Amino acid sequence: MSKKTAPANATDEPAADGSTDAEAGRPPGRRLRAFASRELEAAIDALGWRGNRLHRGVHLARKGLRRVRATLALGGAALGPGAAWIDRGLRDANRDLSALRDAQALVETLERLLRAPGDDAHRALLRRAQRRAASARAAAARRVRAEDPDLAARRSLLRVLRAALRALPWETLAREQWRESVALSLHRVERARQRARRGGDEDWHEWRRRARRLSQQQRALQASGLGEDAPAFDRHRTERLGEAQDLNLLLDHCGKGSPFAKPDRLALRAFARSELARSRGGIDPDSAD
Repeated sequence: MSKKTAPANATDEPAADGSTDAEAGRPPGRRLRAFASRELEAAIDALGWRGNRLHRGVHLARKGLRRVRATLALGGAALGPGAAWIDRGLRDANRDLSALRDAQALVETLERLLRAPGDDAHRALLRRAQRRAASARAAAARRVRAEDPDLAARRSLLRVLRAALRALPWETLAREQWRESVALSLHRVERARQRARRGGDEDWHEWRRRARRLSQQQRALQASGLGEDAPAFDRHRTERLGEAQDLNLLLDHCGKGSPFAKPDRLALRAFARSELARSRGGIDPDSAD
C-alpha cells in the first residue's frame, strides 16, 4: 500500500485559528509582525485604487491602518520607542484620510436608512440628502486628487512606516506582554461602556473605539496562530456601535458647513436623533436617552 502524501500546498492551508503551517513555525512575535506588515502592505495597495474604487480603497486602507495600530498595541513598551513613533505616524495618516472617508460614510449611511421601512415624506427627505451627500463626496475626491494624485505622497509615507515597523524587535515579545495588553483593552472597553450608559456622544464614540480596538486585537492574534490568547467580544454589538456612530456623523453634517439644503437640515437632525436614540437603546437598553 502506498503511503499518502500531503498536498503540495499544505503549508498554505489556513488552520482553524486563521494561521498557516508556515506561520506556526515562526516565533510568535514574528508572526504578529508578519500580520501587521501584510495589513500595511494591503493598505498601501488599496490607496492606489483609482476611479470609482477610490472611496472603497480609502475605507479598506483606514481599516488596515487601525489593525496595524492594534497589533502594535499588543507589543506595548516591549517594542521600544520606535513603536510609538510608528503609531503616531499611522494615526496621523488615518486622520488625514478621515474627511474623504466621512464623505463616503455619509452617503452609505443615507443609503442604509433608505433601505429601511419609512413613510414617503422621510424617504423623500433622505433621497434629497443622499444626492447632496454624493455631490459633496465627488467634490472631496476631486480636491484630494488635485492635491495628491493617486495618493502617491501618502503611500510613500506608509512605505517608510512599513520599513520601520519591520525593524522593531518583534522577536523579543513574550506571551505575558500581549496577554497584559489584551487585559488592558478588555478593561478599557468595560470602563467606556459604563461611561456611555449615562454619558453623551463623546462617551459613546469612545466605547465604539475601544470595542473596535479589542476586535482588531482578536483578529491579529487569531491570524497569527495565537487564538488561545484572543479576547472574547460581541461582534454584533461592535457593528451596532459603528452604525450608531454613522448617525452621529449625519448629525454633524446638519450644522455649519452642511451639504444639505437649509430647509432639510432641521428635519434631518430630528430624524437622525430619533434613529440614534432607538439604535442606542438596542445596543444597551439601560443607557440614558
